[in-house]
Amino acid sequence: MKVTTDGCLFGAFVSRQISKQSPAVRTNRNILDIGTGTGLLALMAVQKNNITVDAIEIDKEAFEQASENTARSPWPERINIIHADIRTFKPGYRYEYIISNPPFYEQSLQGDDAKKNIAHHDRGLLLAELLVIIKKNLDREGRFYLLLPYSRNEEIKRLLAEQQLQILQLVLVRPSLHHDYFRIMIEGKQAVTDPVETRVEEISIKDDNNEYSTAFTDLLAAYYLHL
Repeated sequence: MKVTTDGCLFGAFVSRQISKQSPAVRTNRNILDIGTGTGLLALMAVQKNNITVDAIEIDKEAFEQASENTARSPWPERINIIHADIRTFKPGYRYEYIISNPPFYEQSLQGDDAKKNIAHHDRGLLLAELLVIIKKNLDREGRFYLLLPYSRNEEIKRLLAEQQLQILQLVLVRPSLHHDYFRIMIEGKQAVTDPVETRVEEISIKDDNNEYSTAFTDLLAAYYLHL
């Protein structure tokens, strides 16, 4: 599986948001990574935070790759790569943080590559199902993080409201200042208190000179070797 620029951006965003939580909020400091793929998000999270991660992956080859990547990292004892279907996974406790870069193209045209279909489409897990799972496994004061196509912006707001999950921060991502938004990064929580105002920000990966933008560099400098 390929490591994408938007995936790296999302991993850095999640890691930064977790770091900003006060110790009083970070009680268990454990993470559930749903559909870990290469293990990228889990690895980026533990690099900057003293946390443990349960990383779930249904595809056997991706599970093996994530296991290998984790074993070669400096933090193998803090990442638990699990080969399982999240719909039947029963950890026995709730997570303080849940992160997911879920399938992108629900109900869109699918190709012949079965593995690619599972990774990029919702044949295995619908977005609505994912939100039910997040609510079931998220601590009362926990946070969840999602990376989605911008085209699902209005849909995700509706689905989150149906599950009584609220958006704390919404980051609109564009490839450059001359392109439209193509991804959204979401930080949210269970709606257990009065509704809060959603913080809306935007970030461009490239600037006017086709170089990485200052905002992108600030987020990724700890992970990229040449920024």
